[in-house]
Amino acid sequence: MTAIYRSATTCRKKLISGIALTFGLSFLSGCATSKNDMWDLDGSPTMQELWQQGGTGGVGDDLTQRGLLDTRSELRRGIDDGALIDQRVNYTRSAANEIYSQFSRLPNPDLVMYVFPHLAGADPVPIPGYSTVFTLYSRPQYAMPGETARPQVPAQQHGHVSVELVGRQ
Repeated sequence: MTAIYRSATTCRKKLISGIALTFGLSFLSGCATSKNDMWDLDGSPTMQELWQQGGTGGVGDDLTQRGLLDTRSELRRGIDDGALIDQRVNYTRSAANEIYSQFSRLPNPDLVMYVFPHLAGADPVPIPGYSTVFTLYSRPQYAMPGETARPQVPAQQHGHVSVELVGRQ
């Protein structure tokens, strides 16, 4: 009896080349379909017709001359009384404005630290990774009057005071 010795790499090469040929032919068969079979273009406008329409918008767009004028007039509308009052509040003198303009906060930047996932405790309990924010200095520092280049008055939003930090220049 004689045994035929076949190399394992020879069989793998034939198998891989057969699979590659099958995939290649299946991908190329997609190119054999015509555009008319893929899309129904009957009744749709040509590019020339679309150009001659002048680029009127889709459904719900009013791009006629009157529609454009109406849209422009909305954009040119005046400021209502509430917005005028909000603008005047920023220029009004108050005790808070005086304090913030004389004793402004020195910069205390926020630092973001990422804690990697780890095991904690006597029984190793998995803790997922998370981010935390803390300030560089432990407490806020205030400048003496005239110590900063330009004081910032905080903007008031819905009863809350927000402070913008100003760095030294």
